[in-house]
Amino acid sequence: MTSPLKLNRFSLQRGAGLAAVAAGLMLMSACAPLVLGGAMVGGALVATDRRTSGTQLEDQAIEIKASSRIGTATANRGHVNVTSYNRTVVLTGEVLSEADRAAIEQAAKGVENVKTVHNEVAVMGASSLTSRSSDTLVTTRVKASLVDAKDIQGTAMKVFTERGVVFLMGRVTEREAAAATAIARGVPGVLKVVRVFEVLSEAELAALGAAKTPVQTSPK
Repeated sequence: MTSPLKLNRFSLQRGAGLAAVAAGLMLMSACAPLVLGGAMVGGALVATDRRTSGTQLEDQAIEIKASSRIGTATANRGHVNVTSYNRTVVLTGEVLSEADRAAIEQAAKGVENVKTVHNEVAVMGASSLTSRSSDTLVTTRVKASLVDAKDIQGTAMKVFTERGVVFLMGRVTEREAAAATAIARGVPGVLKVVRVFEVLSEAELAALGAAKTPVQTSPK
């Protein structure tokens, strides 16, 4: 099942541990790259990201600021994750009341440079450690399957999972969106796929790829 939520008529990691994520990104340059499904993931992620480097840094700042403001707004009640891609924010996790759910959305919308907020937080008790571990495994499997795909650039997409629901984010063509959705649906443990895609035409994708390709010069 795929959620009907849409961004540019398509649509629809976590905020917790953002400082650790930032530290991990810096450590990647000094460590061996992670390999998933026979393809390199790590340094390659930056190279294949369809956002500018400035936008990537902006998204990281949005995640950190939104997480901080959400914690203040709810007195750290509940379990909320913040994911930003190209200044579009997705909120996932669990809170104990509708009031907290509304408060976290307003907190995220108030962060500088945020374009859109999709609030996918459930009103319920916090998910268990077992559930979160299962989500991590599902995310890893989906990423590996996308990397292995022949007709799409899987590393250009952001993937995360909440209670068995897989979220896909990125700047993709309709062809890539359909292929990625079908791949994610086929991964064991996936209950639903929610897409937050910014749709590009094939021509726009080709132009984007050309812009990121370094100019080759002949040695003199």
